[in-house]
Amino acid sequence: MSTIHVVCPHCHKVNRIPVKEHYTKANCGYCKGSLLDTHPVELTPETFAIHIQKSDIPVVVDFWAPWCGPCRMMAPAYEEAAAQFPLKAQFAKVNTEQYQQLAAPFGIRGIPTIIVFKNGQEMERVSGALPAQQIAQLVARHLG
Repeated sequence: MSTIHVVCPHCHKVNRIPVKEHYTKANCGYCKGSLLDTHPVELTPETFAIHIQKSDIPVVVDFWAPWCGPCRMMAPAYEEAAAQFPLKAQFAKVNTEQYQQLAAPFGIRGIPTIIVFKNGQEMERVSGALPAQQIAQLVARHLG
């Protein structure tokens, strides 16, 4: 049976799980939290690299800031899109106000900026607020 590596959104440990078309239950082998949790993960300097480099599924990162109106407006759409991809893609957020050192290497000049990473590599980026449907289309291009 084929397996994939998925980083737990709760404890940030790498889990190896069987590849399935649909999952009804998948829990972390370390903290027992649900790997099906689609709420975007807040990444920090301590957790960013493990999620980007160790996950076999696409990691979709929203670079945002609390003072940014378009970022706050897009947040519900981002969560709505995330709910469509349990264990198909992992959605995450980086607060560029708090963690400028995470945004700088990617040349983030405007926010919100969404970057899709796969196997540790940047695959695509889009700047500006997007509706849920466009976020989902962006992610769907990088599945499989």
